[in-house]
Amino acid sequence: MTGITATTLVSALRTTTAAAAALLLARLLKLPEFYWAPISAIVVIESTIDPRTIAWQRFAGTALGAALGAVVGTFFSSGVMVYAAAILVCGVACTILRLRGAYRFAAITVSTILLIAHNRPAWSVAVHRCLEVSLGIAVGLVLALLWPIRAQD
Repeated sequence: MTGITATTLVSALRTTTAAAAALLLARLLKLPEFYWAPISAIVVIESTIDPRTIAWQRFAGTALGAALGAVVGTFFSSGVMVYAAAILVCGVACTILRLRGAYRFAAITVSTILLIAHNRPAWSVAVHRCLEVSLGIAVGLVLALLWPIRAQD
């Protein structure tokens, strides 16, 4: 046998369903960077920790990173020092807000807002990123809760 079990097939089907549903919803809503929705759905549904925990961490981190990215991208010129300061502020803010698990998501969001060239203002990119990721989180969380994988390989 190749190691493929009913559990692994069901898990793959569940992840595929979450990713495809998030993609279709994001496209239906005409979100500009729709790919963040299925990526976020995959992160939530394939997490090795409780899906509610990872969903909360991803949502909180994305919201914090988007807010910081909007401010920094609007009021400061781009550069390594500005970027580094934004990543540091993410870490400090997550610690103060007791969102330590959200730091990686905040830093990823700030990075995508500040480092990827966009044709829209930073605040617009930040709002859309928050919406795209939140949609994926919601789809992944709902599917993880409605279709739990009980057996472990």
